[in-house]
Amino acid sequence: MALIKQINILLKNPETKNFLADAFYPETDEKLPLVVFVHGYKGYKDWGAWNLMAEKFAKAGFFFVKFNFSHNGTTLVNPTGFDDLEAFGNNNYSKEISDLSFVIDYFAKDPKVDDHKIVLIGHSRGGGISIIKTCEDIRINGLITLASVDNLERFPKEEAFENWKNKGVYYVENGRTKQQMPHYYQFYKDFTNDPHRFDVERSMEMAKAHVLIVHGTSDEGVDVKNAEHLHILNPNTELFLVENGNHVFGAKEPWEEDNLPQDLHIVVEKCIEFINKKIVNE
Repeated sequence: MALIKQINILLKNPETKNFLADAFYPETDEKLPLVVFVHGYKGYKDWGAWNLMAEKFAKAGFFFVKFNFSHNGTTLVNPTGFDDLEAFGNNNYSKEISDLSFVIDYFAKDPKVDDHKIVLIGHSRGGGISIIKTCEDIRINGLITLASVDNLERFPKEEAFENWKNKGVYYVENGRTKQQMPHYYQFYKDFTNDPHRFDVERSMEMAKAHVLIVHGTSDEGVDVKNAEHLHILNPNTELFLVENGNHVFGAKEPWEEDNLPQDLHIVVEKCIEFINKKIVNE
């Protein structure tokens, strides 16, 4: 079955700013379940092995979409580099949920998509955003979290927080690019303007969709306890742990091999099995 790849589709969210998305799907006359991948903090749609992952989902019969958040620091000209640190510093959870909502609305209208079968896959912080969106949007039938956080209240503490408040900005070094990534205080204010909405725990408890929680037991970025906590909050969820798996399931940037890393291959196979069982064949 031939695969169709639409790369760098321009999306124009009037609430944020323009950003790019990709769509991978098999050439078929059948309507396909929509699977939307949501990247995490300091992530982007083309990071590491995400393109190989997209191909695997498409070959399995899904309309797979991945996208850059409008304020993730990448640009329309360079979607794989953090060329717009000002945008990165002005990102917040409201903007990310707005972008995700726009992506779902845009692709759910595609004639090749079955808009009664919509699944979100959120990685790391993108998992938290996806949990909230799933709680808010009854169209979403399935949710898969990959190495997800169990809350979004992740801010500097005590003296560091006071410095942030007084200076209006704090910086985090990007370990790969060595860039100093700014975080403006508006990020915290956006959170406190609507803490009820950004309550991941409440959203997980209330989620009506079928939920699969995936996490590596050796995750160095987000402790596996986050996954166990999410599972406790909603016992109807399925918990799948990857023994000795790290935060990106063996991938890295750049990923120069032709195949998925073994752990990510296992994860994708599990996700496909879950979607087919719970969403497609329900």
